[in-house]
Amino acid sequence: MRRLLLLASAALVAAENGLDGWLRYAPLPGASRYLHDLPSSIVSLNASETSPVYVAGSELQKGLQGIFGKQVSISHQNCNASSSIVVGTVDEYSKLCGSSAALPELEQDGFWLSTKGNSVQILGRNERGALYGAFEYLSMLAQGNFSQVAYANNPRAPIRWVNQWDNLDGSIERGYGGASIFFENGGVVSNLTRAAQYARLLASIGLNAVVVNNVNANASILTPQNIEGLGRIADVFRPYGVQLALSLNFASPTIIGGLSTYDPLDPSVIAWWTNVTDQLYQRIPDFAGYLVKADSEGQPGPLTYNRTLAQGANLFAKPLQPYGGIVMFRAFVYNQLNESDWKADRAKAAVEFFQGLDGQFDDNVVVQIKYGPIDFQVREPTSPLFAHLRNTSTAIELEITQEYLGQQCHLVYLPPLWKTVLDFDLRVDQKPSLVRDIITGQRFNRTLGGSAGVVNVGTNTTWLGSHLAMSNLYAYGRLAWDPANDPQSVLQDWIRLTFGLDRSVIDTITQMSMESWPAYENYSGNLGIQTLTDILYTHFGPNPASQDNNGWGQWTRADHTSIGMDRTVWNGTGYTGQYPPEVAAMYENIDTTPDNLVLWFHHVNYTHRLHSGKTVIQHFYDAHYSGAETAQTFLTMWESLKGKIDDERYNDVHFRLTYQAGHSIVWRDAINNFYFNLSGIPDEAKRVGNHPWRVEAESMTLSGYKTYAVNPFETASNTTAIVTTTNSTVGTATTKLEYPSGTYDLAVNYYDMYGGKSHWQVYLNNRKIGEWVGNSEDTLGHTPSIYLDGHSATRITFRGVKIEKGDELKIVGTPDGVEPAPLDYVSVLPEGVVD
Repeated sequence: MRRLLLLASAALVAAENGLDGWLRYAPLPGASRYLHDLPSSIVSLNASETSPVYVAGSELQKGLQGIFGKQVSISHQNCNASSSIVVGTVDEYSKLCGSSAALPELEQDGFWLSTKGNSVQILGRNERGALYGAFEYLSMLAQGNFSQVAYANNPRAPIRWVNQWDNLDGSIERGYGGASIFFENGGVVSNLTRAAQYARLLASIGLNAVVVNNVNANASILTPQNIEGLGRIADVFRPYGVQLALSLNFASPTIIGGLSTYDPLDPSVIAWWTNVTDQLYQRIPDFAGYLVKADSEGQPGPLTYNRTLAQGANLFAKPLQPYGGIVMFRAFVYNQLNESDWKADRAKAAVEFFQGLDGQFDDNVVVQIKYGPIDFQVREPTSPLFAHLRNTSTAIELEITQEYLGQQCHLVYLPPLWKTVLDFDLRVDQKPSLVRDIITGQRFNRTLGGSAGVVNVGTNTTWLGSHLAMSNLYAYGRLAWDPANDPQSVLQDWIRLTFGLDRSVIDTITQMSMESWPAYENYSGNLGIQTLTDILYTHFGPNPASQDNNGWGQWTRADHTSIGMDRTVWNGTGYTGQYPPEVAAMYENIDTTPDNLVLWFHHVNYTHRLHSGKTVIQHFYDAHYSGAETAQTFLTMWESLKGKIDDERYNDVHFRLTYQAGHSIVWRDAINNFYFNLSGIPDEAKRVGNHPWRVEAESMTLSGYKTYAVNPFETASNTTAIVTTTNSTVGTATTKLEYPSGTYDLAVNYYDMYGGKSHWQVYLNNRKIGEWVGNSEDTLGHTPSIYLDGHSATRITFRGVKIEKGDELKIVGTPDGVEPAPLDYVSVLPEGVVD
């Protein structure tokens, strides 16, 4: 009988900084009554401290102590003792404890978990599997689940990797959680404590390898000194069953090897890479393999020498083969394009570059394919390349780091997005062909395959820069193990492990998280138009114009009358023809194309009516208002949990949700203003451009301030902001408030630029009601901006301000550095009004 302990309320834990993630092993209130059911000893069938089985024993001991306050001893023999937890491999169990013939067949990394009878059995097919089983058992206990179970759990795919985009100087490309935990000053850090802690987190969710350096790789990663450093990382990974892998610069033989060529068919190049591979395995015997980004975004590759991508991949595959290593070869290959060519389309690039190469890759090559054909957008159709590589192993590339999706400053729970691709049926040969069955090797009978997740954890104690963002890493591991897992169920496991068993906490964070991706899609970019962020600068805030008129190919082809990419065969780029016939037919016909992808596949007038009955432009207006409105509720919902979550984490999340609430309005207004200006079609609800509770900064009486035309224009209310006349002049903006007397929320929209920390003070009739400092570069991890734009635009709100009609509002701005205390507008908001 399943016994699940659910608590109406839980005692507060001490302040937590997030370092333990979901492995807190927090005391379980009310669980003392189950102590007599718990095992009284642990038998770990390996006494070597570097063994995952040894670590499993230690982890079980730590977990029982933390969750139940029960001290349990560990031994490495007497595995038939009653009331014990026995953890080890099936082979060791058979040798030391008797027959294991009754156990089901386990695959690599799989495990058997049985809590029935007088003892608990945790047996892995290998040592890594035993550790996975120990973590699963502890996860059950930490969630108050005392079920009597006996089952085998096997991963659906062997490749469950994470990619770190860390640079040797300690920076991280698209990293929003601090500096690298691996590198600094051109080499490996001396203290690898955080690297070991990271391996522990990854092992707890079944992930088995880390590519520790950026796909835009620095060739000097392969110097003897750095290989030794990488060996030290591998040493701290190994007890957790996590292997180390490396990104390579294809031109390394010429950059650091002294050769005049990096032609993959040149004997000297082949010999050079063979030697490097041998050196790596000499220091790291369990080295996992290579990740290669070639011929994309300026990176070198085999096409330089008119060699195929398969020949390039096989250059690395062959020296890895004797050691069992793998090449993950990225399918993210594209060139800049000419937008004036109606048929030009970056989305076609992956299939075009890999067309005709299926079956030419060595067996230890896995083609790593981004989930959609562009670049981690808020919604994309499934990459058609999954349907083309029947004789080549494939893995799906997902992005845990929220590059285009709020950069961990916006709550966006990503698994529902990932599932739109994992569960998509490509109907290859008119047969069921779910992407999740393709990447696991099931559909095309491949032995390799799986998942690669771009994570980019850093030195911040929250790992990703945000407590709530860790749900994405946890869920990635669970989906990499089994892509059929349910995102909401996985999320709730994470909530219980991270925040406890209080039902209101579970329900509230579940609702926030499950609504977060649809909300972000609504206030950023919808109908398949992609995330309308600035693709030429920070990838963070709104800038729809940046999508077009450049060679990078993330085009909307929007003009004054129409919008969307025509990707049909009959009239457009021909992209739809890359899908198998059933899927191609669906997307070719606008009547069968889902509304949420209509602008991805079709170029239509703004007045085109969707299946919903709305016009495209009215849907834009409504969706952006709806999404921003939902973002306001996240903060309110979180505030209902005050006292149920420790203050440190509560306050940190509260700060970010406050920021998201304000920035979602920046997004809403920018996108709506841009398309209203472009189309000239008004909002039927008369919201766009109509803000009765807003006071424009430029309309106030200014002293030491001057007006400033913001670019892009749509990222300022009324296109204009104010800045101090010099970087040493204090600015003052005053106005009389002619609103009815009452209690209001006072929201101030301003710009927080990189390179200065301006100070603002707000007065009502010379009584100071609030102040703040523009220090987002210290408090938020998103890519900062040196401009007044959609990245630096934000707001602060002072609640419950009593205002009498005719009161004087004064804002004093003190510039700092290059930041001229910029202001956009003030909103005086009655209760229940957003803006």
